Amino acid sequence: MLRLGRSVLTQVISSYSTSPVSQLHRVLSAAAPHISPNPSFAVEDYLVGTCGPTRDQALKASTKISHIKAPTNPDAVLAFLAGLGLSGADVAALIAKDPLLLCANVEKTLSPVVVGLTAHGLSHTEIARLVSFGLVLFRCRSVVSNLPYYMSLLGSIENRVRFLKQGSGLLGCSLEKVVKPNVAFLRNCGLGDCEISKLCLPMPRVLSANPERIQAMVVCAEGLGVPRGSVMFKHALHAVAFLSEEKIAAQVENLQNTFRWSDAEVRIAVCKAPLVLTRSKDILQRKSEFLISKVGLEPAYIAHRPVMLLYSLEGWVRPRYYVLKLLKEKRIGTPRPRLL
Repeated sequence: MLRLGRSVLTQVISSYSTSPVSQLHRVLSAAAPHISPNPSFAVEDYLVGTCGPTRDQALKASTKISHIKAPTNPDAVLAFLAGLGLSGADVAALIAKDPLLLCANVEKTLSPVVVGLTAHGLSHTEIARLVSFGLVLFRCRSVVSNLPYYMSLLGSIENRVRFLKQGSGLLGCSLEKVVKPNVAFLRNCGLGDCEISKLCLPMPRVLSANPERIQAMVVCAEGLGVPRGSVMFKHALHAVAFLSEEKIAAQVENLQNTFRWSDAEVRIAVCKAPLVLTRSKDILQRKSEFLISKVGLEPAYIAHRPVMLLYSLEGWVRPRYYVLKLLKEKRIGTPRPRLL
């Protein structure tokens, strides 16, 4: 079955762009001979014996595909996955995550999706990796039509793969009514495509949000003292994304109380490192206790160097402090070594 799958996939991709659709139909039809419904066919047993998941995984998955009465289509799907280069372990994990994939039509859905991704510059290895993520994308042929726009916006192959893994739901979102207006607005705010991609990769829903919400985010960022076009602007948008004004105000107040900052000092800190707004109370409290009580830094000093609050206390700040302390005791290095 594995050799058949690889052979069929190669024929499909090569013939799709050079021959009429009818030829594609013939190739795939030859790969999936007709099998009549089998009254004794048991989905759970099929999954365990053919796909490789555990009995518990198979039992859970079988409830979603109990309508399958014959192995014809599942066999075709498995052959197709093998043709992409997925290992037995990959297939077992994939089917456990997305058992409905076994119901997909190889000829009408899976093959056109793979061909479309190939046409947009993804290699078979990258496509196989995406398939292994269990994305609904591979069961919806229509969403591939939106790919060229995102490919152009995101640039690198690495960004494309990350986007398809984390934000595949965006492919079904209206480009003309939602995504393009949001991108155009962000461009007008001074963000380039590279900055927009960096903003949306960790938070894909930024592009699919209501345009009014994106505008509100910009107003909020400016209200914190971070102007459009500044280096920190995209970080400010990230910090305030999808947070209410009440939550932002509460976090600003927490920063003031935790680090003993004045109104002017908290404004300076947020302007220089907007992402401090995303840190939890517990993390900020522990950093305050260490930096102010242990190290002896003045609140104003921290306010003008807030980036230190973004670093890991245990992984960066504390080790650096003890190294600098040792250097000072040994009188090695600069006369007054600084934490930052």
